[in-house]
Amino acid sequence: MSQKKEPDGQQESTRLNDFSWLSKRVSDWLSSDPEMAVAMAAVRALTEVIKQSKAETMMGLQIDLNNAVSQLKRSHSSISLVSGCELFTRFVTRISLDIPDFQQCKAVLISRGEQFTKKTVRARQKIWKLSEEFIRDGTKVLTCGFSRVVTGLLLNSLRQNKRFEVFVTESRPECSGYKLMERLVSHNIPVTVIPDSSAAYVMRDVDLVLMGAEAVVENGGVISLVGTFQISIVAKAFNKPVYIAAESFKFTRLFPLNQKDIPNRETSATIDKNLVDPKLEGLYKFSNVALDYTPPQYITLLFTDIAVLTPSAVSDELILSLIH
Repeated sequence: MSQKKEPDGQQESTRLNDFSWLSKRVSDWLSSDPEMAVAMAAVRALTEVIKQSKAETMMGLQIDLNNAVSQLKRSHSSISLVSGCELFTRFVTRISLDIPDFQQCKAVLISRGEQFTKKTVRARQKIWKLSEEFIRDGTKVLTCGFSRVVTGLLLNSLRQNKRFEVFVTESRPECSGYKLMERLVSHNIPVTVIPDSSAAYVMRDVDLVLMGAEAVVENGGVISLVGTFQISIVAKAFNKPVYIAAESFKFTRLFPLNQKDIPNRETSATIDKNLVDPKLEGLYKFSNVALDYTPPQYITLLFTDIAVLTPSAVSDELILSLIH
């Protein structure tokens, strides 16, 4: 009996089908470079896959990339990582149509992939430049937890000799607000760390709200650190502007309708056992939600490396990214 012959692309993909090394590689990159964006680590990983792939056709290479993306999604739950994978796989599809020669196409993909990984720094610098006019001398800023883009934006304002004050929420359960506090205090910026539940209490005293994002979704809303949504609601009640700073590679084709639509929204953080009587162990539950969704109507503007955008302009930019 003759065996069923596999398609050429599928035969090629079996030559490099173990991508378990990718997960550790991404983790090592993120650990060694705290400023590296998760999305860019994903692009860098996929570029490595292209370099090592033994595929001899575009179909075989795309199968290898799809398998690698599946491995990354299983091991890293970040929405930003998924966005980075989607961004690069769309680019691969577009280039494969423009350059029919496989070896030439592969060389271009590797070159562009390496350029992509350098985009983080340039993107953030452009965001800082475009948002300069929004942080004025004497401004009081409220933010939620730690964001690399927001941190850089504030330090850029400091380099312009602007004096300002920052209020940052603890951002439980991971308490990343203390990380931002340490970074700003080391540059002599006045910082007040507040409990997450104190946002309404301090809102009257601040001039604006500035926060980062894990992802910017199709309707212009954002998925970000838990607490972002409630701060935005309070800000709207007090008529305070809410600004979101995020790189354009965080734009993703998600359209959440409510909080339950957010993928991978939990963290490994646990409750401080010292706060609870040990006798109550097992009698209560602990919510370790890490992310929430803020609808576009609560966001004033988004500071991106494309431009300063209104939430309604995000869908247009996503459409353009698919065309170009």
